[in-house]
Amino acid sequence: MRVIVQRSKEASVTVAGEVVGQIEHGLVLLVGITHEDTEKEVEFVADKIAHLRIFEDSEGKMNHSVLEKGGQILSISQFTLYGDCRKGRRPNFMAAARPEQAEPLYNLFNEKLREKGLRVETGVFGAMMDVSLVNHGPVTLIVES
Repeated sequence: MRVIVQRSKEASVTVAGEVVGQIEHGLVLLVGITHEDTEKEVEFVADKIAHLRIFEDSEGKMNHSVLEKGGQILSISQFTLYGDCRKGRRPNFMAAARPEQAEPLYNLFNEKLREKGLRVETGVFGAMMDVSLVNHGPVTLIVES
């Protein structure tokens, strides 16, 4: 499992011209699932992200998690995170899990974040989406299982 984590001031996702998910301050997560991923990887990554200390304290040090700051999550499924660009000019997506495997794990990931008390908004799995965000910092990290 591979997740791009972006700290944001605000973010939204639009499908066919309609906003389907929107947050104020928090994290935008681009979520990729690979063939070997199971519930174990989902739980590990959800816990890691919920407690990742990437929000500033009163001294400007990254010392607080999204949970501590009362932030929100915008979670977007993104199979292209497993695109392999090493050969040729067209990415190979063979490492990305098929939708029938990836979608239940993606939904479980979002539910695990909600169980921790986070408000989680999402896009639409498999849809063409437009994601808009103000990356605060900017802070962008990669979390992998």
